[in-house]
Amino acid sequence: MIIEVTNLVKKYKEHTAVDGLDLCIHEGEIFGLLGPNGAGKSTTMNALLGLLKMNGGTVKMFGKDYSKHAREIKRYVGYVPQEIAFFETLNAIDNVTYWGRLYRLRGDELDKAVQEALEFTGLWDRRKDRASTFSGGMKRRLNIACAIVHKPRILFMDEPTVGVDPQSRNSILESIKTMNQNGTTVIYTTHYMEEIEAICGRVAIMDFGKIIALGTIDELIDSISEENRINMGFVANTERAVTLIEKAQGVIACNNNEGMLRIRMEKDEMYLTALLENLIQNGFKIKSMTLEKSNLETVFLQLTGKKLRD
Repeated sequence: MIIEVTNLVKKYKEHTAVDGLDLCIHEGEIFGLLGPNGAGKSTTMNALLGLLKMNGGTVKMFGKDYSKHAREIKRYVGYVPQEIAFFETLNAIDNVTYWGRLYRLRGDELDKAVQEALEFTGLWDRRKDRASTFSGGMKRRLNIACAIVHKPRILFMDEPTVGVDPQSRNSILESIKTMNQNGTTVIYTTHYMEEIEAICGRVAIMDFGKIIALGTIDELIDSISEENRINMGFVANTERAVTLIEKAQGVIACNNNEGMLRIRMEKDEMYLTALLENLIQNGFKIKSMTLEKSNLETVFLQLTGKKLRD
């Protein structure tokens, strides 16, 4: 494990922001952290970055206790904050150079790292332009360039696509996948559910300072799906089909919506197989059939009772 968190606790007077959190993150994964506002995501991320003093628990990175090896660990960690974290009055190359120097890069090594970071984020051709002249998407990419100039092994990204256009968002997501393929472990938070679904291998859902669900997206969906939902259309005799389907074992409900049947069944593939065999044996001709699949937003709403932006 590249990150191990054990019984992490953070309190603000009477409020417990993080409540005995345990978490392990594998090296080389893109790990998504989701939760409604106030769930404890930001506090957890700040704790992992060493920006907050916790009330209890331990954080290990690279197998080392953060409280004892913070300076050494931070050399290999990058952070893309939600807020813009560079100097608007400086040009792109001077901004990235500044952050490279903070990580003790010097001379030719620094020059090479700065060029690679700006090329990677598509800003090399604008390297001499003042950051204040950049579009929102370019500023976000410059934020990333500053965070990756030292080639971190772990990269924390907090809402890195806020306020950018779809093209810039796609560019950022593709760059994250490329960094990950090159060996960077990414911890990612966002209010855009589709981003988590697009790039994350595993996801933790937080609420009230605890992790209430953890796994791959498919695992999370399976954990809350108690029924199958099937849309089925017939060549003819739709009403007769409804009568047969409603009597079939495992069927919860069957509704006819302008000739398309929406069937809810218990989550057992044997029931669906038996139903299809019964329909065919009785001479019904199925012209279309789709199995509805829950998504991550369904899981989130069911577990927290809130939308992600609540």
